[in-house]
This record gives sequence, structure tokens and C-alpha cells, in this order.
Amino acid sequence: MKIVIASRNAGKVAEISGILSGSGVELAGLGGFPAYPEPEETGESFLENAVIKARAAHEATGLPALADDSGLEVDALGGSPGIRSARYGGGGLSDEERYRKLLGELEGMPDEKRGARFRCVMVLYPEPGGDGSALVTEGILEGRIAKEPAGKNGFGYDPVFFIPGAGRTAAEMAPEEKNAVSHRYRALMEMKALLDRGGYI
Repeated sequence: MKIVIASRNAGKVAEISGILSGSGVELAGLGGFPAYPEPEETGESFLENAVIKARAAHEATGLPALADDSGLEVDALGGSPGIRSARYGGGGLSDEERYRKLLGELEGMPDEKRGARFRCVMVLYPEPGGDGSALVTEGILEGRIAKEPAGKNGFGYDPVFFIPGAGRTAAEMAPEEKNAVSHRYRALMEMKALLDRGGYI
């Protein structure tokens, strides 16, 4: 079964490919489809944005498309940046500029009030052999925002996302360690189980 990953984010594509390696799914990146139009993420939820991206990638490639929308929810900020995690602070900022803005907003806040989670909603559109509907899964990784960045691995907010069970930030974990606990891993494993049960892989 061949699936296109509906993302041009190299870190995300590598993470998904690593998690699904050996599953029997043949993954294609958008690099082979230069005509793919980057859709505007106009949804008001992770699910709506994931569906927008999966449909656009399917229409551009003719392949079932796997898309996710994920982000960081910080309790002290009322769940922000949420669906706007990649655009937090405005356009054109680097990952480091975004997480440093977040640290500034939480400055002086004690650990017990720095609770946060990564949430990922994964969509495969259309469902193989289905009626035009989509397969949908979700994964959550609980943690808190560290007071200082640490680690060189990962991407996005990983250097400031502290995972209590691991005792370090996501960026301090080796890729295979992070992949075994990440929100994206959990959503992908659930998606793989759905595909297994459906006899598609």
C-alpha cells in the first residue's frame, strides 16, 4: 500500500517514516509532487486542519494521503498556542524564536503551573476501500514547559518540552526514544492498527 505524507516538514516526514518502517506501508514524500499546492489551514481544530491537508495531498497525487495536525497546548495559556503552534508569534519566526517567546510568557511560573501536552490528530484520506470517508486517530504526550531549553534533537518546541517520565526534554532524547512515546507515535500506532484490522497492510 502506497501512501503520501502530506507535509513538507522534513523533520515530521523523517519521524513518520521511522515510526512506520517495516509496517508494509510504502511512503512517498511530497518532494516527488512539486505541483502540490500548500493548502491554507483555515480549520478551527486539529481535526479540521488535518482533513484539509490530507484532501489537498490526495487531490494533487491521487494517492491516499496521511496528514496530521499537531501542536502544543499550555495550560497556563488556556491551551494556546494549540492549532497555531507553527505560527505562534507571527510568520517568519524560527523554531527557537517561537519557543523563546513561550518561555518569556511563562517566566517566573513554578513547575506545577507549567503543565502542557503535545496533541496530534492523524487523518488518512480517503479510507482505503472505503466510501470517501477518512480514518482518524489521536495521540497525546503529557509534560511541562521547562524553564530553559535543553537538547539538540527533534524540532519545534522539543527543546523546552520536559517529559517527567523520561526526566529530560524531548530534544534530549534520541530519535528512537522519542518516537516510542511521542504524540505522533501514538496516533500513528493507532492508525496502523486500524489499517491492520482492515486488511490494508
